[in-house]
Amino acid sequence: MPEQPRRWVRSNQPAVDVDAVIIGAGHNGLVAANLLADAGQQVLVLEAAPRMGGAVYSDRSLHPDFVTDWYSSFYPLAAASPVLAGLELENWGLQWRHSKTVLAHVLPDGRCAALNRDVDQTAASLDAFAPGDGEAWQQLVREYEAIAEPLINAILRPFPAPRAVTSLLRTLGVADLMRFARFVVSPVRTFARERFNGEGAALLLAGNALHTDLAPEAAGSAVYGWLLCMLGQTVGFPSPVGGSSMIVEALAKRLAASGGEVRTSAEVTSIDVESGRVSAVRLTTGERITTRSVLADVDAPRLFLDLVGPANLPDRLVQDLEGFEWDGPTLKVNWALSSPIPWTATAARDAGTVHFGVNLNDLSQYSTDLVSGRLPEHPFALLGQTTTADPSRSPAGTESAWSYTHIPKDQVFDADQLTGHVERLKDAVEAQAPGFRASILAEQVQTPDDLQSADGNLVHGAVGGGSAAIHQQLFLRPVPGLGRPETVIDGLYLASASAHPGGGVHGAPGGNAAAAALRRSGHLGRVHRGVIDGAYKRIYRP
Repeated sequence: MPEQPRRWVRSNQPAVDVDAVIIGAGHNGLVAANLLADAGQQVLVLEAAPRMGGAVYSDRSLHPDFVTDWYSSFYPLAAASPVLAGLELENWGLQWRHSKTVLAHVLPDGRCAALNRDVDQTAASLDAFAPGDGEAWQQLVREYEAIAEPLINAILRPFPAPRAVTSLLRTLGVADLMRFARFVVSPVRTFARERFNGEGAALLLAGNALHTDLAPEAAGSAVYGWLLCMLGQTVGFPSPVGGSSMIVEALAKRLAASGGEVRTSAEVTSIDVESGRVSAVRLTTGERITTRSVLADVDAPRLFLDLVGPANLPDRLVQDLEGFEWDGPTLKVNWALSSPIPWTATAARDAGTVHFGVNLNDLSQYSTDLVSGRLPEHPFALLGQTTTADPSRSPAGTESAWSYTHIPKDQVFDADQLTGHVERLKDAVEAQAPGFRASILAEQVQTPDDLQSADGNLVHGAVGGGSAAIHQQLFLRPVPGLGRPETVIDGLYLASASAHPGGGVHGAPGGNAAAAALRRSGHLGRVHRGVIDGAYKRIYRP
C-alpha cells in the first residue's frame, strides 16, 4: 500500500472546498483524479450515473453465469499507454489475459487472415493470400518497432510533443520523416496497395481502421489501421481478467488509497466562472462546491455549451463547437452462448476479436452506405469472444460474446428496422459458423439511444468521443486550437475522449489534463501560461 501523499497547499490561494473537481468517473476522469491525488491535491470526482466507469463496464445482468462487457473488451492502447503503465494498476488487482490469436478477419468465401503476436504466424497467414506478403508484413513490423516508443509518446502526449517528435526525427531522419508524414495522411486502401499484393493484409489494415469511423478511402485511415495492427502484433489485444470493470475497480481502489473521493449519482449542472476563471461547480441538488480546477471527462459540446454556457465563451468557439462532428452511431448485441462459436475458419475459433462477412470492396460499400444514410446490406461487424480470451468470463465450454456495427448518422430508424439489422448480423455469423443461432442462451441489444442513456458522453451512440477524421485531430480536436487540455477558461481542462488524442482506453486525455492542471498550479514547475492564453486569443478573438 503506497504512503499517503503529503497535502500541497499554496498559501496565497483563497480557501476552497477541494483543490480539484473531476466531472465524470469514466476511466479518463479516474486517471486524472489519481494523478492529482498522487501530487497531494484534495480531489473530488462527481459522477452523474449511479456507477463508475462510463463506457468501461461489465456485469452479470445478461446471464448470472456470464460476465458481459457492455462496451469494449480488448485494450491494445491500454497495453501501450505510458500513462496507465505509470499507475501500476497491476498492484491494485488488474490482471490481463490474451487470446491465442489476436484478431481474425473471415471473408465470405471462408478464407481467413489472422493476426497473431507471433509474427511468423501472421506472416504465414498473409502468405496464403499472396506469397511474399508475409515478409512484407515482417518488414512493416520492423519499421514500427524502430519508432514505437517515440511514436506512442507523440500520439498520446499533448500536441505538439516536441521531445517525442525530436526523437522520431533522430530515428527516421528528415527524408523518412517526410515519407512518414505522407503515410499518416494516406488512405488505408492506397497504403495496402503500395505494400502488399494480396487481400489478407489489406483486410487486417482496413478492418482495424474501421474501429474508428474512417473508410478505406479516407485520408488518415492508413495510420489508424497500421497502428492497431502493430499494437496487436507487439502487445496484443489484452482483456482484463474478470471483465472490463476490473480496470475501473483498480483505478478506484488506487484513488481511495491516495485520499481521493468519488461520489456517484452526483450530476453537475453548471460550472461557475468568475473573471475568466472557474470558481465552483453546481449540482442538481443545489449544492455548490468551490474549487481551483475543474477537469471534465465530458464531451466537448456538453462541457462548453451546457455546463459553462455560451455567455462565458468567445463567439467563434461557440460557432466551432456547433460544427463538432460525432463518430457514427453504434448498434451492439450481446450474447450468452451455450458453446463456442463454431467458425468454419479455424483461426477465428482462437481469436478474441473477429471481423467477418465482408471483403475489401464490401468495406468500401459499407462506408458509402453509412454516409449515404442507408443501412448497409452487408454490414461490417466486430465480434468479441471474451471467454476465448479470458476463461473466467463464463463456464467451461460456453462463450460470452458480443458484436457491434455502425449505422448512419442523422437518421431515425424504428425498432423493426434495428431488429432487422441485428438479425442481418446474426445471419452473417451463422453463414460463417453454422449452428451459432442454436447456441444463444440469452441476448440483449444496445441501440444508440440505449448507449447514450447509460453514458451521456456516448451522444447518439458514438463511442469514440467524436470523429477520428483528419479534420478533427491534433490541433483541430475538438475544435481548431492547440490540441491541448487547457481551455479558454482558466482552471478548466478537457479530460474526455473529445480531447486529443481521442477515443480508446489509454488514459491520455485524463493524464494530459492532470499534468496541465498541476503545471498551472505550479506543482510541476512553471509553464508559460501567457503563451497558451495568447494563442487562444488569436484563434478566438472576441
